[in-house]
Amino acid sequence: MVTKQFTGSPDEADLLRADSLAREIFSDVANKWALLIIEILGDRTLRFSELRNELEGISHKMLTQNLRMLERNGLVSRTVHPIVPPRVEYTLTEAGTALRKTVDGMCDWTHRYLGHIEAARHRFGS
Repeated sequence: MVTKQFTGSPDEADLLRADSLAREIFSDVANKWALLIIEILGDRTLRFSELRNELEGISHKMLTQNLRMLERNGLVSRTVHPIVPPRVEYTLTEAGTALRKTVDGMCDWTHRYLGHIEAARHRFGS
């Protein structure tokens, strides 16, 4: 996908438009791994291996892709320490910390309605 440049046009912020920059950003961050990375980083700085250890089920490749995407969108900061072997750390930026408040709300919602959703799925037959 071609990276769009924000010019201040209202169309670029319209999630309903297929070609909007806002929709591209929304699509990037609205995936389970990105949301979980944001939640796990929280107020901490973690190394790649620490993140991977806390994210059960994520592959090395998927964690790498999501960290790059979050860094590209200015939500995660990556710091490489010039030692041998290199030490790379990740932390949320100001924008990532602001998004974390929304992610926290989604986590709270999930905990609150987990039983309700499970019952609905059972009634539905799946």
